[in-house]
Amino acid sequence: MSSSSPSHAGGPGLRARAAVALGSVVATASRTVNLGSGSVIGGRASLMVHPGLLRELTASRDVIIVSATNGKTTTTRLISAALAGDRPVVSNSLGANMEAGIAAALGTAEPAATAVLEVDERWVPGVLRSTQAGTVVLLNLSRDQLDRSQEVRHLAEAWRSCLLETPPTTVVANADDPLVAWAAGVAPTVIWVATGLSWHADAAGCPECSGRITFGPNTWRCTDCGLARPETQVSVDDTAIVIDGTRTAIAMGLPGHINRVNAAFALAAARSVGVGIPTAVEGIESVREVAGRYRVASFNGRSVRLLLAKNPAGWHEALELIAAPPAPVIVAINARIADGHDPSWLWDVEFERLRSRFVVVTGERQHDLAVRLRYAGVDHVVAESIDEAVRVAAGRPEHRAGDTIDIAANYTAFQQYHERMSDYS
Repeated sequence: MSSSSPSHAGGPGLRARAAVALGSVVATASRTVNLGSGSVIGGRASLMVHPGLLRELTASRDVIIVSATNGKTTTTRLISAALAGDRPVVSNSLGANMEAGIAAALGTAEPAATAVLEVDERWVPGVLRSTQAGTVVLLNLSRDQLDRSQEVRHLAEAWRSCLLETPPTTVVANADDPLVAWAAGVAPTVIWVATGLSWHADAAGCPECSGRITFGPNTWRCTDCGLARPETQVSVDDTAIVIDGTRTAIAMGLPGHINRVNAAFALAAARSVGVGIPTAVEGIESVREVAGRYRVASFNGRSVRLLLAKNPAGWHEALELIAAPPAPVIVAINARIADGHDPSWLWDVEFERLRSRFVVVTGERQHDLAVRLRYAGVDHVVAESIDEAVRVAAGRPEHRAGDTIDIAANYTAFQQYHERMSDYS
């Protein structure tokens, strides 16, 4: 079902406009007293006045939903850039990815703008019902914040149910994640993307029959029920994205194979809504950082780069992106609400891959991380602050003057450091 059929061609009604106006006032007040961007609390105020606001704000526009455990912010940004050369676009670029934040982002957008919406995994069913999104992009599912989030198979079940109940016109989905493939397989039209996913720890059990999934190069299959990797239409290599056998060269502004995969999802989504490949590629290539991710900044006279990794699967990818040995690296871990209070997931990350370099450990759970690195056999020291960590890393003999120091951090630590880097810009 496409969201493009206008039911409110004249724009939002009086109640919707009043709700948006109230939300704007509340958001401004929040910013004035330094309580954050105000997008979430403003959106909540709007939804209190008009619970059906999200449905009304998306009734006359095309909608693309993007969800995943990892990579949804980056992919949402890449899709927005891919579409921007063809049409007006609105997106919840501040990362407020539940209904309140989405409503706030849409409140002041022109009615004709295509909405590209990052959606928290748990909120996909509700947002899909409200927006009747024509395109849904599903990247991956893995463990994340299990002290407050659902188990990943429950999320897959919820995705599958909502795609049956509110089928979009097109789903763009990860063929190499069995949980995503099982959930998306019920949709009428699926564009399957070959991602080369190498993190299998969260998909060893079959979501269909609870049997065992076996993995091989570019393949997977349940040994009991026969659920298997679908045939793909999109793939990625070092220089190009291949869609239906046609190669499109792309020069990424973001690092690593994982971002080439994110770009493949973006290109497939853009193509599905009628954007020409050259226009989409130009937009994708223009993206150099995403909400501070991969940003290179000067900090206390040193060049640093920020990398975000929130969970075991995310760290698996992040460790591929850090500078090659023997460059020292800073790793920072917090355990606040947004991170998940339980840091036991540190033992699921293959930190042994850092044995060839020196690591400076910081963040509020620095000692938990230090214990993990000790058992991994990684040479490391603990620093009490990011300032001390940068000084220590820069003073190492392995660090060459002028080289950029990588800081890999989980969510709230990343946000802290991003704000500090912004102050130095």
